[in-house]
Amino acid sequence: MKYYIIAGEASGDLHASNLMRALKKYDAMAHFRFWGGDLMAAEGGQMVKHYRETAYMGLFEVLMNLRAIFRNFKWCEKDVLAYQPDVVILVDYPGFNLRMAKFAKLQGFKTFYYIAPKIWAWNTRRALKIKKYVDKVFTILPFETDFYARFNVPVVYSGNPLMDAIDNRPHKEEGRQAFTQRIGLPDKPIIALLAGSRRQEIDRLLPDMMEMIPHFPDFQFVIAGAPSFSMADYEPYLSGKDRLSVVFGQTYNLLENAHVALVTSGTATLEAGLLKCPQVVCYKMWGGGFTDFMAKKVIIKVPYISLVNLIMNREVVKELFQSSFSLNALKEELSLLCYDEAYRQKMLKGYEDLGYVVGGPGSSERTAQRMVEGVGY
Repeated sequence: MKYYIIAGEASGDLHASNLMRALKKYDAMAHFRFWGGDLMAAEGGQMVKHYRETAYMGLFEVLMNLRAIFRNFKWCEKDVLAYQPDVVILVDYPGFNLRMAKFAKLQGFKTFYYIAPKIWAWNTRRALKIKKYVDKVFTILPFETDFYARFNVPVVYSGNPLMDAIDNRPHKEEGRQAFTQRIGLPDKPIIALLAGSRRQEIDRLLPDMMEMIPHFPDFQFVIAGAPSFSMADYEPYLSGKDRLSVVFGQTYNLLENAHVALVTSGTATLEAGLLKCPQVVCYKMWGGGFTDFMAKKVIIKVPYISLVNLIMNREVVKELFQSSFSLNALKEELSLLCYDEAYRQKMLKGYEDLGYVVGGPGSSERTAQRMVEGVGY
C-alpha cells in the first residue's frame, strides 16, 4: 500500500520512522512518501520536505512566515493528489496537519492521526473537527484516549512509542564512566541541557540555562544537540565557557547518565522521566506578562505544561513557566535536585509510577498492525 506521512518536528521524525519500520513488517508492499526528517529517510521512500524547512513556533513566528506556510499547504495538497495514497498518516504537528486532514478527507483519502493533537490543552472544540475529518486517531497517552472518546472520535491506544525508542537505544545502561569515556567527556557528574529542537526555543532558553554554570562548579554541563542543528549552531554559545560541551545523537544516553537535566517543555520531559533523570521543566515565550496572562486565562486548558505531570495528574516535576521562570528560581530548583537526596528520591518515586502508567515497548508494532488492518475497513 501507499502511505503519505506528514511529520513536522524532530520527535515526529523519530516516531514516524519507527512506525514506518513496523509498517514494512506488516505490509511487504509498503511504499512511503513523506514530510519528515533524516530518521524517516533512513527507512526508505521519498522525502518531500525536511522538517527544518517547515517548523515555526509561536504566534509571532507563524505570522512572520505566513506566506511560506501557505505555500507549503498548497504544495502538500498537490503532492498528495499526485501520489494518490491508500492512506494519509498525520503525525502530531497540528497547525499544519489539521488543515491537511480536512483536505485529504474531502478528497476521499483515508486519514489516520498518529500522536494526536494536544487539543485537550488549548482548544477542545477541535475534537469535533477531528471527528469529521479523521477516520481514526491513534493516541500515545492514556488520558488522551478518554478525552477523544468523550467526543465520539474513533480512537485507539496502543501504548507510547517513546518506550520503543528508549528500549532500542544503543549503549543502554552503560554507566556514566563508560558513557563519558566513549564520547570524550571528563568523568564528572553531568547536568544535561535540553533546550529544545527549534531555533526560537534555543535562543530563549539556552542562555538562561547556561547561567547556572558558575553556580555548580562540581558539575559539567552538556548540551543535547538537536538533530536539526549542527555544531556551528551552538558555537556562538560556547565561546568563553568552561565545563560546557555539546553532543549529538546521544540524548537518551545523556539523560540516562546525567545527575540532573534542565528540559524545555515538550516530549523531552517525558523522555527524561522514563529514563529516570531528575529534571527542571523550563519554558518562556515572547510577550512577557501579557503572554503569561493569556496562556493561563485563555489558551491553556490544563493545569500542567509537562507530559510527566499531565500523565500523573499531579506535580512530579517542577515547572518554571513564563512568570515563574527566573534565574533565581532555576538555581533554587537545580540546587535541590543536585544536593537534596530526599528531594531527588521523591521525584524518582514519581518516575516509577509514571513508567507503570505508560507501559512497556511494542507500541509502534501494535499501531502499525492496526493501521494495516484498518486501511481496508
